[in-house]
Amino acid sequence: MSSSNDLVTLPRNGIPRSGLPIAHMRSVYRVGDVERRLDKLPPKEHEGLRSTYERMIEKGPERFQVKPSGLPVMDHLYDDLPNFAEVLDDVKRQLALCEDSRDALEITPLLLLGPPGVGKTHFARALSHLLGTGMGFISMSSMTAGWVLSGASSQWKGARPGKVFETLVDGQYANPVMVVDEIDKAGGEHAYDPLGALYSLLEHDTAQTFTDEFAEVPIDASQLIWVATANDARSIPDPILNRMNVYEVQAPDFEAARRIAFKLYAGIRAEHDWGSRFEAEPRTEVLDRLAEMAPREMRRAWMTAFGNAKLDKRDHILPRDLPEPGHKRGAIGFVQ
Repeated sequence: MSSSNDLVTLPRNGIPRSGLPIAHMRSVYRVGDVERRLDKLPPKEHEGLRSTYERMIEKGPERFQVKPSGLPVMDHLYDDLPNFAEVLDDVKRQLALCEDSRDALEITPLLLLGPPGVGKTHFARALSHLLGTGMGFISMSSMTAGWVLSGASSQWKGARPGKVFETLVDGQYANPVMVVDEIDKAGGEHAYDPLGALYSLLEHDTAQTFTDEFAEVPIDASQLIWVATANDARSIPDPILNRMNVYEVQAPDFEAARRIAFKLYAGIRAEHDWGSRFEAEPRTEVLDRLAEMAPREMRRAWMTAFGNAKLDKRDHILPRDLPEPGHKRGAIGFVQ
């Protein structure tokens, strides 16, 4: 599994950069390995596994290994995510190391610690856009099985490949951002340790020959860019923490929250044809109210407020149009 020397220029995708992203082609598995596994399958058995091997052969092993051709413009991220400045500084340093070299993009795995709603998952998505790669997403809080990362043996009923395998085989990129959301929620209810695969995946050397338990074919997962999010580090095993750069992300302060709310208002207004019917800038007292909310609540609050103002036939939003901070839905059903 190796990189070719052919360079490919990729489109900007609307993200401001100092240069277009460029890519080598990298093999993420060996077709010969897949063909040998396929040949050994008994006739008319393991249809799911057979289909997986046939898809791998049809798609071929080559994927884009992307990095920016120059240091990307990141000012917009500092504006949008002011409470992530320390993380962005670290990413910028690591990008600078490879911008004028032949080295592949290498970012130390990131663990973002912080309370719900501060923008951790949004940051991960923004990073994948910045780098020009794809993204895989694994929600540990909604897992139904311990093998979500590494797949389950094809001997089990309903078995399937894990998310790492699917992201590399079905995607276009050898180095996508892989988000492990709420990693601290991977509890002990599973007989199989759901984080066990990370011990090898977070190590460059062992990740080069990562073997999904369903497909049983080595794949090169060494170029994945890992971003994990958590509310509390105490339930995360030390071997995982020791393999990651850990950042404690605080909620934005009042002024930073107002700036986030302002940019959201401008973005929503620009995204919709009906936005032109509203004032170009929100009013001070409305921004002050929005600043009391968590960043992930702000967009929903703005949409509610726009709708309420429209129903009231106004071209501006008032504080009364906003939902209460931390507003929860009422119960649905009969009250006795």
